[in-house]
Amino acid sequence: MEVQIFGIRKSPATRKALRFFAERRIKTHFVDLQDRAASPGELRRFAQKFGVEALVDRESRRYADLGLAAARMSHDRWLEKLVEEPLMLRVPLVRSQQQLTIGDAESTWREWTGS
Repeated sequence: MEVQIFGIRKSPATRKALRFFAERRIKTHFVDLQDRAASPGELRRFAQKFGVEALVDRESRRYADLGLAAARMSHDRWLEKLVEEPLMLRVPLVRSQQQLTIGDAESTWREWTGS
């Protein structure tokens, strides 16, 4: 099993995901969104399963700084904005083959790992 984790190293939820899989000796590929943005195709995969609204962290500082509370954009425009501004994403985004989670989803990760 190999897991891909998109997140921000400073985020407690991201650190929890990294620790969860490391404790179970599951190989992870970590993408720090402050260094490299997720590709539009990767974000689209999460958006197709959960919807664009689930990807946007409306509590994030970056979301507030950009003043997007009243913004009305299409799903495609939101995806473009999330690629440009990865600090607005709800993290971590975790993918194992075709299985996906957003945020702290330890119960789902336990199902994946059988632990």
